[in-house]
Amino acid sequence: MSAPGRCEAPAQQRGAQDRHLGGEAAAGDADLVLDVRDLCVAYGKVEALHNANLRVPRGRIVTVIGPNGAGKTSLLAAIMGALPATGSVRGEVRFAGLECAGAPIETMVARGLTLVPEKRELFGEMTVEDNLLLGAFQRYRDGARDHRQTMGEVFQLFPRLQERRAQLAGTLSGGERQMLAIGRALMAKPRLLMLDEPSLGLAPLIVREIFQIVDALRQRGASILLVEQNARAALQLADYAYVLETGEVALAGPAAELARDPRVVETYLGIGRRPQA
Repeated sequence: MSAPGRCEAPAQQRGAQDRHLGGEAAAGDADLVLDVRDLCVAYGKVEALHNANLRVPRGRIVTVIGPNGAGKTSLLAAIMGALPATGSVRGEVRFAGLECAGAPIETMVARGLTLVPEKRELFGEMTVEDNLLLGAFQRYRDGARDHRQTMGEVFQLFPRLQERRAQLAGTLSGGERQMLAIGRALMAKPRLLMLDEPSLGLAPLIVREIFQIVDALRQRGASILLVEQNARAALQLADYAYVLETGEVALAGPAAELARDPRVVETYLGIGRRPQA
């Protein structure tokens, strides 16, 4: 589908972003699990995302930070094929070597892409175990029968889910619901796990635990695209980072470098300039 607006020939802009990346983030296509080029998202005549370019190398965590309304959730929805009926997308989304911009969500799940949405979207009247089994449905339909083994791996990451496997999802705490949402996504054995604001509404200790688990997934070789409003934690965790502002990529580069960028420090890390004496 085509989006109205400003999606014309942004090759120069894309080249500038690519130069920011350096190292593995600028690797060849064979090293990328996700390559997004010139992506535009519009809702009617309102453009939410303009010519966004983003890459996720295999086995790395890439984060997208930015203020509310910057287009972060629209970016994930467009990649996932989960835009509402009023949304339209234009540009390239190459996932696992295949062009898939505009593909339906079922196709993306079958190819190995999973999204943990901001609102978690669990089935509250179903048990923890049943919610997890739903995460493996696509693979089961395709003939895989290893869902019990996969569930055991999820329980190793989240022991509390195993303790509450017979409990209704709607009765879990906020942190436990987030663990269940991530666990359900992992049941699909994804090539790329996308997380939308995993720390939202959680206590600091739980946030730390969630981020430790995300780091453990990276150490196991997982590829992760993390959208996160907690810029400090995201930049400490990620390998590469993008700053999204008013629908455009304003900055991109290794996360450690962006964490030292004066603009990022002042705007997103809560450290303003001290007044002169």
